[in-house]
Amino acid sequence: MPRKKIDLSTSGKGSLIDMKTGKPVETPVLPIICERIRHYRERQGIEQKELARRLGITPNSISNWENGRSRPDVNLLPGICEALHITFYDLFNKKDPTARFTARQQRLIEQYSGLSSGHQRVVDNLIDTLIKIEAAESCPDLEILTYYSRQLAAGIASPDEFDDEGEAVYVYSSPEVRRADCIFTVNGNSMEPNFHSGQDVLVQRIPDGPELNYGEIGAFIIGNETYIKVYKEDGLHSLNHRYKTMHFNEDESVYLIGRVLGIFDKSQYAKPEDIEKYELVHGKD
Repeated sequence: MPRKKIDLSTSGKGSLIDMKTGKPVETPVLPIICERIRHYRERQGIEQKELARRLGITPNSISNWENGRSRPDVNLLPGICEALHITFYDLFNKKDPTARFTARQQRLIEQYSGLSSGHQRVVDNLIDTLIKIEAAESCPDLEILTYYSRQLAAGIASPDEFDDEGEAVYVYSSPEVRRADCIFTVNGNSMEPNFHSGQDVLVQRIPDGPELNYGEIGAFIIGNETYIKVYKEDGLHSLNHRYKTMHFNEDESVYLIGRVLGIFDKSQYAKPEDIEKYELVHGKD
């Protein structure tokens, strides 16, 4: 029988030839795990012998894995990942659903870890500076007001003691907000229909602002409670006509907190992320 001629013209360099057909055959594809072990070992600059030493196996085992002749025992997988500083997802070339960083970001972290402590501090300072610059560029315009959420305790002898109450709150700036000093919540329906119970109102403190004129709405301390009323010559009036005018004599304690500027929309309280930006740029008050 004549010898079968093998056509080499169609075979690429290094191709395998099927001796029965004389045709080139595709090079066997290495399993993913074999390719990844070689990839990460070389990226870490680790020799096969060193990886074998870390895993407590022979160098031939590593060679066999990387050439696809065998695969690592499943019990060795955690050790392989630890030795190569990778995850199971890296080893099997799968996307980690919990990953926080892109490949580029992860590479930067690895490079940062390799820097000296002094150079790491330089990078830290640079990042802090860039964060502040970006925060300043997107920093919202906020104002800090005092929010009073509860009635005053009995026994107040001076309106100056009122300054010890309340908490600082961040709000988005506006012309009306910039005139205000504090915020109160309306309690009751004596000022309907203009002010409803539960609404917040902006108040300009007096004597910080101009004195209150007749016909203007003010916030007052009467006894141990706060009121929002219309200031008139004969007393304090409610907008709701079902409520009587509050009259006072010289012996009664009535203190003016300030002028009510208007209703404050609760959506204008600053969001936490905007407060964080503001404090990063301006510092905490």
